[in-house]
Amino acid sequence: MKRTKVIDALKCTAYDAEICVKGWVRSKRGSKGIFFIALNDGSTIKNIQIVGEDQNFDTDTVKRITTGACISVVGTLVESPAAGQSSEIQAKNIEILGDCDNTYPLQKKGASWEYLRSVAHLRPRTNTFGAILRIRHNMAMAIHTYFHQHGYYYFHSPIITASDCEGAGQMFQVTTKNLYDLKKDENGSIIYDDDFFGKQASLTVSGQLEGELGATALGAIYTFGPTFRAENSNTPRHLAEFWMIEPEIAFMDLDELMDLEEDFIKYCVRWALDNCQDDLEFLNKMVDKGLIERLQGVLKEDFVRLPYTRGIEILQEAVAKGRKFEFPCNWGDDLASEHERYLVEEYFKKPVIMTNYPKKIKAFYMKIDDTKPVFNGQEMEETVQGTDVLFPSIGEIIGGSVREESYDKLLSEIESRNIPMKDMTWYLDTRKYGSCPHAGFGLGFERLILFVTGMQNIRDVIPFPRTPKNAEF
Repeated sequence: MKRTKVIDALKCTAYDAEICVKGWVRSKRGSKGIFFIALNDGSTIKNIQIVGEDQNFDTDTVKRITTGACISVVGTLVESPAAGQSSEIQAKNIEILGDCDNTYPLQKKGASWEYLRSVAHLRPRTNTFGAILRIRHNMAMAIHTYFHQHGYYYFHSPIITASDCEGAGQMFQVTTKNLYDLKKDENGSIIYDDDFFGKQASLTVSGQLEGELGATALGAIYTFGPTFRAENSNTPRHLAEFWMIEPEIAFMDLDELMDLEEDFIKYCVRWALDNCQDDLEFLNKMVDKGLIERLQGVLKEDFVRLPYTRGIEILQEAVAKGRKFEFPCNWGDDLASEHERYLVEEYFKKPVIMTNYPKKIKAFYMKIDDTKPVFNGQEMEETVQGTDVLFPSIGEIIGGSVREESYDKLLSEIESRNIPMKDMTWYLDTRKYGSCPHAGFGLGFERLILFVTGMQNIRDVIPFPRTPKNAEF
């Protein structure tokens, strides 16, 4: 008999019809010769209840129906007399597809997040992680749909690269060399001539630079793929392997970039509210009681457009009134998460797009502002047309900028920051041959999932987190 997914069985109103469902047992209880099974197949947060009479099944079969066991049930779909569920199945036949003994790690309710990370190969079977992964899928669909509908082309940037987009050097190397017998030159540098690519290669930290090549040919592109950072950061906001969405658009200025960032993020949040209602309601109840209200709030408010210099003024005014921050907030400092969250959650109480950062704390490719800002009556250093979208609970969720289109200015920045020119010649060609104004941003996919699910640790919104000293499964 053809299987019906649980999500469809719960919607079905063809009562008294015979139906087949398959899935994993979440719980089983019994009373007066009748047993009740909560069955879930991952298609929905909701379980379907299976009702069976002990006398209709052999004792061994009933005994083998344990938490975690996989079963196939054929029975009659009936209206449920129980509150909170529309239908249930009166079982006629139950087949055990996979036994599960009492060593199953998910027996206990209320397991800690840390414990569930240790069994990451099984945690998708829990209600919470099933909900997170379904929302993750929906957010991926929202991203592709948004860009497709707006005329962008999906552009595949390389995962193995010889360029360091961020200039930070925190990259994982890719090599076929024998690490126990590395050939070096007279200066002690490793010789890569005999390596697979004939040069030092790494896993990408961003697809942006290659994405800019696509934008200068196709007009508007986006990348969506895995990126890697070899940062020794054991924080709730950092992963060594994560996914990035990076659109790059020709002929776009700063105001248009901020409009795009706001429209895009609102589209994703709206998609979640429209398509993930059951999962969001579960997470709102079990994980973050303010989740749905916060998501709805993002849609209601226009994002604040805030120059960095004004942001520092607001933070220093708060300090003068007694507000304490762990980290300093002087002009020229990169803002800490506590500063970003103060601006978003306490001062403006809405999302903020911060712009025009000091050049020295931003990447080499950002367009330099025509005028210098004035702070406390003094003209400050050069700023750039960078944008950070700051969200409640998260802090920075998007980082973008107008890209510097001037060959001479870009070359000057590359040289002043000692970025190896051999890695940049191809990138400079985009400014040498038909340069154009263009802009783009990067959205860490897991940061988006953190916000949409209300989870507090980025390791809990990706199936298999990769962090320092952790590459399990």
